[in-house]
Amino acid sequence: MFRFKEIIELWRSDNLLTQALKDSHAMLESTGEMFAESIKSLRESDSGEMGMDVYEKDRVVNKYEREVRRKVLKHLVITGGTNIIPGLILTSIVIDIERIGDYTKNIKDLAVAHPRRLTCGVHEDDIKKIEQGVAELFRQVPPVFKSTDKATASALMRDNWWMLKRSDEILDDLIKEKDKSLSSGAAVSTAMYARFLKRIAAHLINILSGVVNPFEGIGFREEDD
Repeated sequence: MFRFKEIIELWRSDNLLTQALKDSHAMLESTGEMFAESIKSLRESDSGEMGMDVYEKDRVVNKYEREVRRKVLKHLVITGGTNIIPGLILTSIVIDIERIGDYTKNIKDLAVAHPRRLTCGVHEDDIKKIEQGVAELFRQVPPVFKSTDKATASALMRDNWWMLKRSDEILDDLIKEKDKSLSSGAAVSTAMYARFLKRIAAHLINILSGVVNPFEGIGFREEDD
């Protein structure tokens, strides 16, 4: 079974795959910028204004994804399909990155729909912790992805599953109307925001799984050797 670090070494001499890998790094950095601006819009602005056109940024991310696919396909055509696993891994990972971009757009749309900056009632502290956790993942994942540091990727996967679980617990509490102080609009917005944060965190963890697991294990918890 090929693992990401072993495959990266195979790519060093292949210009097309190296370019595709760099494109995926650029995608990840762009979605991190989108995330930071989107949460500012939702949580710090009363108008949904942003210092970035997140929709235009998302179009750039989508363009990168198409470029990755094009370069991988061209590589396979030129090489007669040899080293197919690297292309499969990369095209799988960029799907996760592209989905992160979509969820940051969802946060921006929520900021526009919600009339004022969002506060989350009794869940405020937990939402802030999840926000900070996701922001930290955006800081930590790119260098781990670039270096293919399996030990660090494994640790990050283990240490960040709590965000997914806590997001589900918040959603369950909101459905059961445990916080009577929240208006219906704020409760719905908090529920949607918790779910968007969960999905972004999950996709970032999926990227880490591409460093830790063989191709068939991408998107799952760490596999045994």
